[in-house]
Amino acid sequence: MSTKKKNPLGYMAYIIRFAQVCFVFGIIQGIIGIYFNTFFGIFEALIFVGMLAYSFMLEKRLKSHMQAEILDQVNALGKIKKDMFIDSPIPIVVIDKIGTIVWSNESFRSILDEEEDIDKNIRAIFPDFQMENLPKETELYERDILKNEQHYHMICNKVIDVENASNFQYVLYFIDTTTQKELEEQVKKQRCMVGYIYIDNYEEIMQSIEEVRRPMLGAIIDRKINIWFKNNDVAVCKFDRDRYMIFFTQENLEKMQNRKFDILDELRHIQVGNDLPVTVSIGIGRNFDSLIGSKEDARAAFDLALGRGGDQAIIKKNDKYTFYGGKTKEVEKSTRVKVRIKAYAFKELLHEADKVLIMGHQNIDMDCLGAAMGVYRAATIMGKKAHIILQDSTFAVQELYNRIIELPEYQDLFISQERADQELTKQTLVVLVDVHRKSYLEYPALLDKTDNIVVFDHHRLSTDYIENAVLTYIEPFISSTSEMISEILIYLADKVKLTQIEADALLAGITVDTKNFAFKAGVRTFEAAAFLRRAGADSTRVRMLFQNDMETYKIKATTIKDAEIWDEDIAVAVVTNNHMHSNIIAAQIADELLTIKGIQTTFVITVNGPDLQVSARALGDMNVQRIMEMLGGGGHKNIAGAQLKDTTVEDMKVKLREAINDYKQEGE
Repeated sequence: MSTKKKNPLGYMAYIIRFAQVCFVFGIIQGIIGIYFNTFFGIFEALIFVGMLAYSFMLEKRLKSHMQAEILDQVNALGKIKKDMFIDSPIPIVVIDKIGTIVWSNESFRSILDEEEDIDKNIRAIFPDFQMENLPKETELYERDILKNEQHYHMICNKVIDVENASNFQYVLYFIDTTTQKELEEQVKKQRCMVGYIYIDNYEEIMQSIEEVRRPMLGAIIDRKINIWFKNNDVAVCKFDRDRYMIFFTQENLEKMQNRKFDILDELRHIQVGNDLPVTVSIGIGRNFDSLIGSKEDARAAFDLALGRGGDQAIIKKNDKYTFYGGKTKEVEKSTRVKVRIKAYAFKELLHEADKVLIMGHQNIDMDCLGAAMGVYRAATIMGKKAHIILQDSTFAVQELYNRIIELPEYQDLFISQERADQELTKQTLVVLVDVHRKSYLEYPALLDKTDNIVVFDHHRLSTDYIENAVLTYIEPFISSTSEMISEILIYLADKVKLTQIEADALLAGITVDTKNFAFKAGVRTFEAAAFLRRAGADSTRVRMLFQNDMETYKIKATTIKDAEIWDEDIAVAVVTNNHMHSNIIAAQIADELLTIKGIQTTFVITVNGPDLQVSARALGDMNVQRIMEMLGGGGHKNIAGAQLKDTTVEDMKVKLREAINDYKQEGE
């Protein structure tokens, strides 16, 4: 049985209180005694006065003892707390209101470099430390800090002087979370993720080889895919003759990224008599939250890879994409199954619509206007009223635009944005041509008012494409959107009758984007041109749409003369003349520079107020789309462009040079 330690001061207090109580009773008794016996009463009163004096003396001594004992306890507690701060394994530092270090313990000093001065400001030790983020009141402030490759969770507490509230300090505690971070990273690296692989143009590749060699080609492709991914510890599951699923961890993904997915090059070099190169599209979902999320992201990345022409690997992490490959030219597909399906779906949508609103991109060009005219004819075939949203015409299409509005049939064809809002109903079909990015539209706000959207485009798919369309037809191997719409018209009805101006507009669109049938002009391109020729298009009338005046020729000649040559085969020119249509002239200059012997790639910079535009063209292996994407633009492998705001020509050249170097390093 435990015994409590006796406290003599406690007994003394009881005695004092007892004496004081006795004194009170003694006074009462003395008064009574004086009343009955004077001498005895006075004697008794003196005794009790003495007892009272003695009790007060004892009380004073008791208070003195108690104060001393309390002071000893406080000092002992303060020493314990001080020792706790000094000897604490947790790094602790005290700073004043401007960040100057007032005090620190040994644990804090141990995390510093030898050359770091402990008497300096806290920001000298942690450069990203922000005093303005510290608590204004007594609440705690927490954040993670990295110091010498060690992770710390910093907790800040504001200590205010009780007597003077304006005098305060901050106590910072640094809890080492390195082990926790390493475990989290290890767990993250071991999480399973998903990817898709698709052999591009499988049918076309197999048709380009002798029948007896087709099984061998399929086996070689399958073997290379399995070996490459197995060497990177990736599980491969083939679920169709041209489709695979892969399962891997973050650590495996880093291995593949370090190799820059060179499986793309290995497959491209397969040659057993096939006329077409073997290319694949790879989509990977880098989602740490769930396997389902990774699968959905992988599908989105896979669709994007296909929409950009294939022969590339794309990794999606949240809303960001990382690209590998994409260096080969898009291969034309001989099959027309897809275009027939799209034409039928478009026909059904037209049938259900009450009217059609057609819209292209800002700064409308010949391909955009030609495709819009084709969609207009498709709508009228289905008996639907249609309009083209066009606020202002441009220099590039002015001649064609003037010819169109002169004809009575098209007096109500072009409408303003305000009129488009009035025409729009729930049943109205909005058709976008030659564009798939909302920010590039002639009237982007219209898409916020409807979900009944159709997209026709031939540009490589960008990451910010319009996702809520009811029908999307994007094929980067097609030369132009005008070619795409021409094919749609062929399958829309048995006998399609175009007006002369509509046929000319569609042929002009194809002519511009193929550079007079020199770029990306495949078999289907010439078949579309033949269809338009039979419909009444005339190449002479179309050629007259592209005539330039003498001033334009002088600007082009001066710009070409002053062009710079980079790396022997890259021409870079700047249109210095402040022409109101300099962007159109720049595109023409970029094309003409490619006719110079030895030039494989061209970049023409145009000044447009505080903004700059770049037109890029390529004949060889360089993918100008990738380079322009690094500058915020896009396009095709051989034809692309970008626009930079608030920059100078010299800064633009520096950024362009960096983008070219980065692109070349990607391929190393």
